[in-house]
Amino acid sequence: MGIQRFEDIIGWQRAQDLAVDSYGIFQHSKDFGFRDQICRAAVSVSNNIAEGFDRSSDSDFCRFLYIAIASCSEVKSMVYLAQRLG
Repeated sequence: MGIQRFEDIIGWQRAQDLAVDSYGIFQHSKDFGFRDQICRAAVSVSNNIAEGFDRSSDSDFCRFLYIAIASCSEVKSMVYLAQRLG
């Protein structure tokens, strides 16, 4: 029996953790544009997994997984930048 709900996908669960962590880490950042961008990108990861799961085809789900991966890469790039900026 396959996964019946997107909430059961471990990747979605971890993406939710990523979003919560991002909000927590950057909540006091005075760079509002940076904070907004990294938090939106982090939220996008789990949202795309959920949206893709509820699409009508496996190919749609795969397309949304690729979008989620891209959002995850955006977060990763921004974390590198945040580290460099201190």
